[in-house]
This record gives sequence, C-alpha cells and structure tokens, in this order.
Amino acid sequence: MLRDDINNAVKEAMKAKNERKLSTLRMVNSTIKNADIEARGNGKPPLSDAELLGVFQKMIKQRQESVELYEKGGRAELAAQEREEIAVISAYLPKQMADDEVKNAIADAIGEAGASGMKDMGKVIAVLKTKYAGQMDFGKASGLVKAALSG
Repeated sequence: MLRDDINNAVKEAMKAKNERKLSTLRMVNSTIKNADIEARGNGKPPLSDAELLGVFQKMIKQRQESVELYEKGGRAELAAQEREEIAVISAYLPKQMADDEVKNAIADAIGEAGASGMKDMGKVIAVLKTKYAGQMDFGKASGLVKAALSG
C-alpha cells in the first residue's frame, strides 16, 4: 500500500513539476528496491509496510544528521534541501506518539513481555517494534525502557 502511495505521488510530482519532491520520492523508491533486493538475497519476501516504515525512519535520521553537519559547515542551502527531503519522507510515516503515549506503550509492553529486569529489555523492544513501528523513536524509547526496567 505504501509503495502504491509513493508511486502515485511520483506521478503527481511529475505533473506538478515539483522537482524536490520528485527527486526525493525517486530516491525513496530506489531505497525500497535496494532493501527488497537485500531481503530477497537473504531468502526473505519483499518488505512489508511495517518494515518500510523502519526504512523511512532510517532515511530521516540520516538526513537529520546531514542537516547538523551542513549547519556546522555553514551550508544553509544544503541543510534546507535536507529538511525538504525530511518533510517529504515524513509524510509517509504514521503520526508520531506523544511522550505520554510512549510511556504508556512501554508500560503495556513490559507487562505483555513479562519483563522483570534488564535481561528482558530485548523482549520489550521487540513488542514495541511489532506494535508501534514508525510511530515512535526507538532510540529514545530504549532509554525509557531501560529506565523503567532498572528501577
């Protein structure tokens, strides 16, 4: 479904002559194809929508890092270009969860996984990734899980 949305958006961007959006969406399609090829090489089926959300988050994170580097280097025009790409890619992610929602989801995942200590952190993160792919920053969530499990 996400693939269809992106392909339709490519056509719309072509018609509207929106070069930034078009190039970003083509890059997204290319990244999806590369990920599918990699999965096929490992004997797995093409990526599901939930797995694609993880790919999109990774792409956004890469661009955020680039923005920081460009700003440090005094290249505001390149930082702005990266921000535009982030906006295009973010449009395909579900609404991000608020901090309170993340904390509640972590509490539920701890209960569901039967976690009792730090040794169960992987189980909790696995539950969160299954239920909330693309809806939370798992880097931040892992810190919150660690805090919840340690005390």
